[in-house]
Amino acid sequence: MDTDTQRELAQTFQNRHTETTADPLVLPNSWDAASTIIYEAAGLEAVGTSSAGIAAALGVPDGEHLARDEMLAVVSRIAHSVGIPVSADIEAGYGDTPDDVAGTVRKTIDAGAVGINLEDGTDNSESPLMDTHRHSEKIRAARKTADEADLPLVINGRTDVFWRDVGNEADRIEHAIERANEYYDAGSDCLFIPGVTDAETIAALVDGLDGPLNVLGGPEVPPIPELNKLGVARVSVGSGPMRATLGYLREISTALNDEGTYHQMENAIPYSDLNALLTTSRNHHTE
Repeated sequence: MDTDTQRELAQTFQNRHTETTADPLVLPNSWDAASTIIYEAAGLEAVGTSSAGIAAALGVPDGEHLARDEMLAVVSRIAHSVGIPVSADIEAGYGDTPDDVAGTVRKTIDAGAVGINLEDGTDNSESPLMDTHRHSEKIRAARKTADEADLPLVINGRTDVFWRDVGNEADRIEHAIERANEYYDAGSDCLFIPGVTDAETIAALVDGLDGPLNVLGGPEVPPIPELNKLGVARVSVGSGPMRATLGYLREISTALNDEGTYHQMENAIPYSDLNALLTTSRNHHTE
């Protein structure tokens, strides 16, 4: 991907987050090139990678257990397989310091991504969220790195207040808003608060945030038209599609082993259709 093309994709992605009259940006999450190509063929505007999905596809649990370069190799393959913007889930930035995050962002840009997720969750059960100031410094480092690359990188500042059930339930809305707004001031373009599922909470977050809200969609979350009415700017789906795909594979496996039947594969994409999709992608996007 040449620099001009990447910059155009980044600007398109950035603009989509500032269109106040537009419907929410639906950002499905992929874990390999094939899943990304299918999203593009369905007409979706952009795609985000799933850290959990990529890790699982390589046989590793989520949570930066996969080496940074292994993850970014998949991001590069994804970004070069389609002609739509790709945002990369870089988890907590693969490092404890702003300099570490800056290095990760540089490599992520080199991989062809035009957006990132940067989360404040930790693996410490006694302190499940990173210090707000520390995470803000990571976001500032990411923004500075993108500016130096002259790329309008979309930073999705994520707080895991709800995802990790931090603190008293009654205080979570205020806590999440306070954290997310600090991340917005630090340079985030969008504010990701996964784990919220009810309309009342989502509406309160939209009202209290200084920037656009990204909600994690799923079976318990209001449908996208309702999220649109609530003022949500972006809807992603995380590892849901990957886990649903593996759930379907488990059903196929059970049918093969227990029944000796193949009926679970009736809804498979025809071989010729899949080959045509992949051939088109290879001819038009891969360099």
